[in-house]
Amino acid sequence: MNARNLYSAGQRVAIVLKKDQRTGNLTEGIIQDILTKSASHPHGIKVRLSSGEIGRVKKILDT
Repeated sequence: MNARNLYSAGQRVAIVLKKDQRTGNLTEGIIQDILTKSASHPHGIKVRLSSGEIGRVKKILDT
């Protein structure tokens, strides 16, 4: 699920913020930008939410 082509702007996802990496606390939001340039990443694709928060995608919330 860490492939960049699975995500697009406007999609609702749950991400883990840098400050929450130890706790695994998830933040929900809408993808504004995909920041990871490579096709995949072992820790998840990094995105910016419409709220401005940046983190790695852990779950897709809408299908």
